[in-house]
Amino acid sequence: MSSPRDAVNDAVNEEAVEVRRFWTGLGLPGLIDVHTHFMPERVLHKVWEYFDAGGPLIGGLEWPITYRKEEAERTALLREFGVRAFTSMLYPHKPGMARWLNGWAADFARRTPDCLHTATLYPEPGVGHYVREALDTGARVFKAHVQVGAYDPADERLQEAWGLLAEAGTPVVMHCGSGPAPGKHTGPEPVARLLARHPRLRLVVAHMGMPEYEEFLGLAERYGEVRLDTTMAFTDFSEGLMPFPRDALSRLTNLGDRVLLGTDFPNIPYPYVHQLQALERLDRGRDWLRAVCHDNAAALFSL
Repeated sequence: MSSPRDAVNDAVNEEAVEVRRFWTGLGLPGLIDVHTHFMPERVLHKVWEYFDAGGPLIGGLEWPITYRKEEAERTALLREFGVRAFTSMLYPHKPGMARWLNGWAADFARRTPDCLHTATLYPEPGVGHYVREALDTGARVFKAHVQVGAYDPADERLQEAWGLLAEAGTPVVMHCGSGPAPGKHTGPEPVARLLARHPRLRLVVAHMGMPEYEEFLGLAERYGEVRLDTTMAFTDFSEGLMPFPRDALSRLTNLGDRVLLGTDFPNIPYPYVHQLQALERLDRGRDWLRAVCHDNAAALFSL
């Protein structure tokens, strides 16, 4: 007689088969996911507790964590899915956290070679110094969370850091849209001010900028180094709350070389494969899907 654990393992194995069928059907060697979360376990558990409580930053939504597993299980699962490279998106909510988080992330990257070495930042004294330190130790992508950190991305204290990142050509994945709940400095206007000062910054707008999709598409059309990640966009969960405008799909197609797969794994309230299915049903074509799910990120990170 099978146990509940056996049933869970069977479901995971079935999903892995579905995910692999998706990318093998496109003729890809696997997936590259630029928006996955790995952080110190006690920090991640605090994040999960916040989701469980339906806190204000997630709009009080019911948000079950689908992949509530230990770190080793989560990395193994991404590999089972065929994710060739992923990130450890982590972020501070107050001063004094970023450098410590960067130290953890550097160690995680050393012991997890398929993770793109991730770092973060916060508007505080010394931010330029520890951003340079992170770059010197091999950071390949940064995470900025304007909503959780409650800071203006154009804050004067961050200007040196943005300049360093622009000069290095290091991508910055930024949660700057006003979904699932607006923050004091979310939305396109602060980001537009940032890009006016640092037009070469390789900014990756998380969640397609939801719900200000069209405004962030406009910034990508204006600035050649701006990209967007698909995290949670187009899924049934997000479409029920913040639907992507159908008349903007042609603009999305035209930006096909600057859209990157992101999922928010493990903090998603549905199976991983659903993000892929949601992209497929947009009907943008096989070449677009190949680029979004692998080739664009492979070019950006020289993989």
